[in-house]
Amino acid sequence: MKKLLYLYLIFFSFTLSQELPNGFVYIKDIIPDIELELRYVSNDNFIGKKIDGYERPVGILTKKAALKLKEVQDELSEFGMGLKIFDAYRPQMAVDYFVRWAKDLSDTLQKQKYYPTVDKKDLFKDGYIAERSSHSRGSTVDLTIIFKDSKKEIDMGSGFDFFSPISWANSSMITNQQRANRLLLKLIMEKHGFKPYSKEWWHFTLKDEPFSDKYFDFPIK
Repeated sequence: MKKLLYLYLIFFSFTLSQELPNGFVYIKDIIPDIELELRYVSNDNFIGKKIDGYERPVGILTKKAALKLKEVQDELSEFGMGLKIFDAYRPQMAVDYFVRWAKDLSDTLQKQKYYPTVDKKDLFKDGYIAERSSHSRGSTVDLTIIFKDSKKEIDMGSGFDFFSPISWANSSMITNQQRANRLLLKLIMEKHGFKPYSKEWWHFTLKDEPFSDKYFDFPIK
């Protein structure tokens, strides 16, 4: 009976995962000690609902991006710090969900928390929502730095996915310490081959990404 139960647990665990496309990996398989706070598999995001395509709280990246991210994690670990990921690979179906939501001007459930100073009708114009995302190419990641012992995030001056100029990488609306914290993240990510996005301090894309013109749509499970 015990042997049967053991075999069942192995099979059940295997079926929870999926066979990823060639060149993709589960982030935790490469960086076991990284923190994941994957917002789109929960209700804690700018829409307020779990997003299409996010079936399990697991992070996926191209293997090339994950290996470079491990270099960042290893260097930060020397100082008692580490990375926390908010989003990584994002299927096109999730991007399509964002687009449908952005066009429904009546749905403002999370406005006060995520975009209090932005009119929802301007989300496309201002570049916060787009019909294509570099995340769907598999080598873009949204993240921050934490203290490894407490899991506390360092102060970046605004939260993840806060739609406002205060979230721009070089915003002048934050303190000197917050600016220094953003600079730390930017410099260490650039050192290991990632490029930043000027309007989101948390957003980085591998410079030498393996799928620079291909957008994937497999679900995260």
